Amino acid sequence: MEKEKVVHSSFWTNFFNSPTEETDLKNSLKTIPLFNDLTKSDLMSLIKILHNRTYVAGEFIFQQGDPGIGLYLIREGEVEIERTSHNNVKNTLATFNKGDFFGELALVDGEKRSASAIAKTACKVSVIFKPDLDEFIEKYPRKGIKILTGISSMIALRLRKLNEDYFDLQYNLQDEKGK
Repeated sequence: MEKEKVVHSSFWTNFFNSPTEETDLKNSLKTIPLFNDLTKSDLMSLIKILHNRTYVAGEFIFQQGDPGIGLYLIREGEVEIERTSHNNVKNTLATFNKGDFFGELALVDGEKRSASAIAKTACKVSVIFKPDLDEFIEKYPRKGIKILTGISSMIALRLRKLNEDYFDLQYNLQDEKGK
């Protein structure tokens, strides 16, 4: 008989969490490059739109193909980003830990998720949802510009890294063919 893997959901705990201390959140935000240019006052304003969530090990934070609705900041735990190919092969793209963030493209384009995020361990994350950020930017345009500049810089950095990896791979493949 096949043993069934049981994953307990933290669905209800997400609704009944006690508020996280502002200093903890402020310190978490300060470590994230997207928010480097924000003042303490800016960070305090931003904290007001954060939503705190908890996940148990093995629980999906979001799945590939889901609508992209927010940016996730890891406050505790480990998250794995996994993409399933068209022929159903699963590939781990990245593993993130405390202080890391993921899902930033959702704040820019709102497109479907290109990969799944799975809690590898019990996790606490803070989420900035796109509608909340859009409202924040409308209310505080100067602060919003700083955040969008940070997001753009991070996307550019990750794209440059991806380009380097791609060209290194191409070079290595060509080098292998030449041998």
